Amino acid sequence: MDGLSIGEFARASGLTPKALRLYDELGLLPPEHVDQRTGYRTYVLEQLGKAQLVARLRSLGMPLARIRVVVDLPPLAAAAEVMSYWRQVEAETAARREQATALVTDLSRKDFAVTSTSEWELRCAARTDCGLVRRSNEDSVLAGSRLFAVADGFGMEGEQRAASGAALEALRSLDSAAPSGDLLRDLGDATGSARRAVHEFSGTERENVGTTLTAMLWSGSGFALAHVGDSRAYLLRGGELTQITHDHTFVQSLVDEGRLTPEEAAAHPKRAELLRALERSGSAEPDLHLREAHTGDRYLLSTDGLHAVLSDRVLRDVLDSAASPEEAVDHFVQQVHDAGAPDNVSCVVIDAVSRN
Repeated sequence: MDGLSIGEFARASGLTPKALRLYDELGLLPPEHVDQRTGYRTYVLEQLGKAQLVARLRSLGMPLARIRVVVDLPPLAAAAEVMSYWRQVEAETAARREQATALVTDLSRKDFAVTSTSEWELRCAARTDCGLVRRSNEDSVLAGSRLFAVADGFGMEGEQRAASGAALEALRSLDSAAPSGDLLRDLGDATGSARRAVHEFSGTERENVGTTLTAMLWSGSGFALAHVGDSRAYLLRGGELTQITHDHTFVQSLVDEGRLTPEEAAAHPKRAELLRALERSGSAEPDLHLREAHTGDRYLLSTDGLHAVLSDRVLRDVLDSAASPEEAVDHFVQQVHDAGAPDNVSCVVIDAVSRN
């Protein structure tokens, strides 16, 4: 099949020659042939579909590291990744809109004066429990002063170690570090360290080793949220419970496409099959969100040993009625045990109370 010059391929794909040279250097979109003497790049028509997909993903603003993951996925999983990315963009935009609206309101007041940023008193409690069926606990929790996380490890059943613990240990220094002013960058860098920690932890002994991760890092008037896998974060605000993370699972991708209802997904035999996690052999990127907090908010971080057993109604009722985070986590673990506790169960409950 006739080759295409870099200029011809650029026009056909919607990418610039400069971008194509960069993607070649990164290994994302190498040409079919490079002349060793002149460096002249030649492409073939079979590469056009991938190049056009890269161009479309770049037009959405998707980072190259995430594009590298998407282009290697089968279409259904790739569609789920794009939808997950766009939900992240929308969540970040909504959070910034809230911040902008609040700032405009403050600046419009005649009595406005510049003061320090609102800070929160964060009251929390955490529990992790092996459950009644599993031989060991591969869950881990972290409850610091401004960093909170849950992680659900896999691939080390029956062992005393878990990939979840390695991931959270890599995050721990964030809790005492001085805020840099860029929460998303701080948390994003830390989750990169967590992914490397999982890789080092697993070594070469086992292939299918990894962990989910849901973590929040607080500063000022809100927090950054990092999420990968099927652990979850929930918000209880004004008596209404909202799931603020999106599951990276096979069945959730079917729900997103309208091929399954949420009720059908809950009973699907592949409901625990992950599309994305921090794995030894993977390069998955977590969703990163920036959110504004309101005084009186109550947050729940949980592994699927909790939310796969208890309904959203039960989660809401416990969070709404518990007098303290400690009471909430105790009730959660007890209710999971009453339901048979088929999996490890872990949760962190955080109350945000304004100091101002």
